Amino acid sequence: MSSRRATTIAGSLVAASFSAVLILSFPAGADDQGPGSGKGGKSVDQAPAGVRTTTLLPERISVDNKSGKTAITATVKNEGTKDSGHIRLLIVGFDGLTVKSVQGCDAIAKKDLPAGSNSGFSCPVDNLAAGASKSYDVGATFDLGKSGKICLPVQTSDGKKTFWQQGPVPFGTTNPSPNAPATPLLLGTDNTPAAPGGDELPRTGVGRDVLPLGGAGISLLMAGAAGLWWSHRRPTVRPS
Repeated sequence: MSSRRATTIAGSLVAASFSAVLILSFPAGADDQGPGSGKGGKSVDQAPAGVRTTTLLPERISVDNKSGKTAITATVKNEGTKDSGHIRLLIVGFDGLTVKSVQGCDAIAKKDLPAGSNSGFSCPVDNLAAGASKSYDVGATFDLGKSGKICLPVQTSDGKKTFWQQGPVPFGTTNPSPNAPATPLLLGTDNTPAAPGGDELPRTGVGRDVLPLGGAGISLLMAGAAGLWWSHRRPTVRPS
């Protein structure tokens, strides 16, 4: 093989590799989150006969490396054979993941957030027919120097029972991309920060098994990757 031909082939391979990096590094939009997943979800209180509520989170999200902004789609479903009755979905952020906005939902007052969480919204779902689902657009920020978790409890409208809870489940990556426009994060993966000493994550939450909620009397029980969150009375929320 002549040196000119070898140089041409090598140049083509480098160009192809560079193009692939550009494609993979481009920020993923809200529509590129992959299929929904119920990972980290568990039934808590017994639901009425014929009602089976679950939630879904995207399998991957993308965090802008400059702004830290990300978009998440949270979905609640009724996989049963009867209408759900009036229910609500809570969307709560922990550690490096902060929930900034949820379309059609009210922010939970800071005093009513569970210890260790930093933000939360209460979404009145009302009634879900059998087989129906409802999705919410969640605006959030993610501090890539920390771990980050999200929790989705499905409760009765008064908060006295929790039929289902997904999480607190982490989003993260074991392969940080600090020089790319965005960092892709996978559901159920503990985040590894792209920084010196990144093998040890900052402990920003409360390292206890039971996380008491403020004046609302709600507790969050961390059981492995999935906690059990139940309520004795409805938490106070701020008007949107």
